[in-house]
Amino acid sequence: MGDTIKTDVLIIGAGPCGLFAVFELGLLDMKVHLVDILDKIGGQCAELYPEKPIYDIPAIPLVTGQGLTDALLEQIKPFHPTFHLNEMVETIEKIGDPLFRVTTDAGQVFETKVVVISAGGGSFQPKRPPVPGIEAYEGTSVFYAVRKMEQFRDKDLLIVGGGDSALDWTLNLHPVARRVTLLHRRDDFRAAPHSVEQMRKLVAAGQMDLRIGQVTVLEGEGGRLTGAVIKGNDNESVRIDCNTILPFFGLTMKLGPVANWGVTLENNLIPVETASFETNVPGIFAIGDINTYPGKLKLILSGFHEGALMAQKAYHYVYPDKRLVFQYTTSSSNLQKKLGVN
Repeated sequence: MGDTIKTDVLIIGAGPCGLFAVFELGLLDMKVHLVDILDKIGGQCAELYPEKPIYDIPAIPLVTGQGLTDALLEQIKPFHPTFHLNEMVETIEKIGDPLFRVTTDAGQVFETKVVVISAGGGSFQPKRPPVPGIEAYEGTSVFYAVRKMEQFRDKDLLIVGGGDSALDWTLNLHPVARRVTLLHRRDDFRAAPHSVEQMRKLVAAGQMDLRIGQVTVLEGEGGRLTGAVIKGNDNESVRIDCNTILPFFGLTMKLGPVANWGVTLENNLIPVETASFETNVPGIFAIGDINTYPGKLKLILSGFHEGALMAQKAYHYVYPDKRLVFQYTTSSSNLQKKLGVN
């Protein structure tokens, strides 16, 4: 990755609570970067139930998960946050008072005065397909996310799955890869109809392959794939040439590397105090479903409240020599100017 990124605050998790925290931090002139393991902004709302109605957001009788995400993104536009998607924070090191060095699995390094953990119940991890020995190929021939399309140029690519991710990457990587084969256990797809239609047109034109069945055997040595055996619904097996596989089997929630970040854990949650939702490590906060305290309610609106109080304490770490004057957006011309209000 590039040079070390220096920022006031790093938020781990780009779900609704992390997004609203950007707003509260931005009002207090703090620069924010966000890291999320998903390939899109919005956390559970956008990934697991983008069209599911939510009824308990104050003053909004009904909004979908994607609708809430879109509204929050519009609200934080004036503060220009930077998002780092498809990345997972692996390590957090204390290197100053306050100053942390944060490193992701993609090799990106941040130096930040404040860390905010807003990772829901942990991190979303890709589900590993039940194929014997697949672990040996992970990271060299088997990938669960696409970070750079160029990585797949001229590959014989097998994409496994039937949802939006599988179809989207089939269409996006088709012009890049040498050959793309899409494999799904049935000839029925959960993806957007337009994407399915485009895929079928490419198959009909002989520009890619579609197979129905499941991978049963991987062939290759030293982590390098040479082919895969596919068992069809008719129980017949066929071998295909491929040197790269992208499985899209959905996501599962795991605690991930949080346990290695130096914060206290209690039943896989992070205990916090309730004045600012700070953890046992000064300068590291936890908001949203990942934290725990007496009376905790796992509601989005609770996470919004936690983000507001967190920002007040974070200000003193970022600007230790400045006095914080509390202001209302309804009456402060200074805050309205930041928001672009005429």
